[in-house]
Amino acid sequence: MPQKKSTVKRLRQTERITARRRAEKSRLATAVKKVESAPPEERDARVREAVSKIDKAVKTGVLKKRTAARRKSRVMKKSAGSDA
Repeated sequence: MPQKKSTVKRLRQTERITARRRAEKSRLATAVKKVESAPPEERDARVREAVSKIDKAVKTGVLKKRTAARRKSRVMKKSAGSDA
């Protein structure tokens, strides 16, 4: 257990931030799964939702820019592949 006040505070902050980021990543995973399980007529809307959530995760610092680009690419690829 930390001794200094500043270290104790930093530990509290880290726990809060970690929980928030973990929840956001979980929401991203759920959005991607919804794209995969959506019927063809709803798939475009689900892809837009997933891409929007990925972009927001980059904006808030949960994901890095290139990671987000890769994930968006994979979501769109799965969506296009399942249309055929």
